[in-house]
Amino acid sequence: MIPISGLSSINGLNIVDATRDKQLDLIRNSAQHKREIEYFKANIKDVENVDQLVDDSRLYSFVMRAFDLEDQIFGKAMIKKVLKSNIEESDALVNRLTDPRFREMYQEMGFGTDGEGNLNTILTRWQDRMVNRYVERQFINFQDEQNATVGTALEFRRNAGDIESAFDILKNTQMTEFFQTALGLPSSLSGLDIDKQAEIINKKFDLETLSDPEVVEKLIRKYVAISDALNGSATANNGALQMLTATSNAAAASIISITMSIDRVGYSASRLYS
Repeated sequence: MIPISGLSSINGLNIVDATRDKQLDLIRNSAQHKREIEYFKANIKDVENVDQLVDDSRLYSFVMRAFDLEDQIFGKAMIKKVLKSNIEESDALVNRLTDPRFREMYQEMGFGTDGEGNLNTILTRWQDRMVNRYVERQFINFQDEQNATVGTALEFRRNAGDIESAFDILKNTQMTEFFQTALGLPSSLSGLDIDKQAEIINKKFDLETLSDPEVVEKLIRKYVAISDALNGSATANNGALQMLTATSNAAAASIISITMSIDRVGYSASRLYS
């Protein structure tokens, strides 16, 4: 994995984007993750209900990590209730939880009534999709641990296509922070009624334009640039760049040298949100 700690967020994002495929392959083929991927593909096809999934600690942990729910791994009883929910019922647990990760897991896993029956688990294409989700999650989390701004930018890029309303943003604290920063909204906005927050976001940005990849990338670059400016790291840390160049392989070093040529931008408070 190629480190970005100590770099400005804009340079870090450039390096991450340029080395994404290589880093994903490194994760997929690392000893630790390769073992878990092989175990998942060999055993998930035999899972026919929620109890079987949760009671197999390795399969269960793999799935939880794929949906960025590692911090909830010990809540097995709750996870069983979530996956056994009837999503058609408004008071079902999966509908009452505000964290969108649970609903996403529920829908992707595809268990039937009361958590019984699952046709997804025998499908190779579904297994591959789950493995890709798991690998990408490890990749994003690794970047986030080094640079939270880069991690948030990658998370937005991953979720942008699923944002249909301002409420999809507001139910996710990371996406809320992204839009508040990119749109020049104060963090104190979170103290307002959620309907008022949604109204303000809709006035500031046309969410339908998120279907355009160019709009998504422009918003990402704006968020990262503003974050760097506000954090006082709009220019590259040359010492960190030199260290990274010395310790990375030739390919990474060439990428870093490209980022060194990026023009430095001066910011003033009046221009941050233009």
